[in-house]
Amino acid sequence: MAEPKYTRQTVTATTTWLPGKLFSLRTTRDPAFSFQAGQFARLGLPAADDPGGEPRVWRAYSMVTGPSRPELEFYSVVVPDGEFSPLLAGLREGDALYVDKTAFGFLTLDRFAAGTDLWLLASGTGLSAYLSLLDDPLTWESYRHVVLVHGVRTAGELAYRDRILGWPDLPEYSTHFRGTSRKLIYLPIASRETLPSMPRARLTSLLEDGRLERLAGIDLDPARSRVMLCGNPDMVKDARKLLADRGFAPGRRGVPGNLAVENYW
Repeated sequence: MAEPKYTRQTVTATTTWLPGKLFSLRTTRDPAFSFQAGQFARLGLPAADDPGGEPRVWRAYSMVTGPSRPELEFYSVVVPDGEFSPLLAGLREGDALYVDKTAFGFLTLDRFAAGTDLWLLASGTGLSAYLSLLDDPLTWESYRHVVLVHGVRTAGELAYRDRILGWPDLPEYSTHFRGTSRKLIYLPIASRETLPSMPRARLTSLLEDGRLERLAGIDLDPARSRVMLCGNPDMVKDARKLLADRGFAPGRRGVPGNLAVENYW
């Protein structure tokens, strides 16, 4: 009998960010499971009509935790009529979650040549991969500034905000970062609610009219900026076009680019 391509892990903690919509799970980690910050895993569960059976339904989820952590963490939105996320949301401490032995994905630092500024642009749960990158010392060592932009609809969807603000030497977000020695610049953007010191707008609108750069106090320069896009496919598509017009493009044929893209849907 062939060896399974997955391992059985155990849920150790759950967090509800927005009841009925946003949640996180923490699980054990198989010692042999390795990944790069920014990659994702395939998670498996038994079908709803066979809760005690083998995993039959699989979905991709980015690791929230960094590669050196002894546990895994995943962040998810509940799709009410979905086949997988409602089951995942129903897991509790001690329940089983199956994890493919192989990690996947291209939102990793090795996609880029050396640069000065790293821009991490996310909508919704696309934030996940960036949290893993920020949990990896290599990210902090590789760039002078890291700009984390999280586009949501309302403030209630700003999951992990306290953790982000708790990273070393990080002030509350401000419009006065130009010339700063701060390493991480966090810009939470809400499209349906006005946040303190932030405009009410879509992430792509701020990118298009230059306000995003003014908020960060850093220019998007293809020569020194490296950009990752992750989230809603419509956001990714629109932002990718805007960035292409500015000279940003993914790598090709072994040549590193200055843009890395992943739909999170």
